[in-house]
Amino acid sequence: MIEGLAAIYIFMLAGFTGYEIISKVPVILHTPLMSGSNFVHGIVLVGAMVALGIAETTAQQVIGFIAVLLGAGNAVGGYVVTERMLEMFRPSDKKAKGEDS
Repeated sequence: MIEGLAAIYIFMLAGFTGYEIISKVPVILHTPLMSGSNFVHGIVLVGAMVALGIAETTAQQVIGFIAVLLGAGNAVGGYVVTERMLEMFRPSDKKAKGEDS
């Protein structure tokens, strides 16, 4: 019982700490911050898969499955945002074709 309460306490503390850290980052840096931390999303996904692999009860399996889904979505979303950010710095062919007409 105490271990479960400790885990909930750590989870809540991590959530509040993460919120406070991210809220202090200027908006213009959010995208580079996300692209620079894509590897962390992969580590979270691997951790979720390990947790799902050692799950014994149905509740643990459900929570592990949800963690894998959310971790995968987070990792894919990070790469999608990075790709969109990089597209902003590529020369646009549409502008060049529109100016020639």
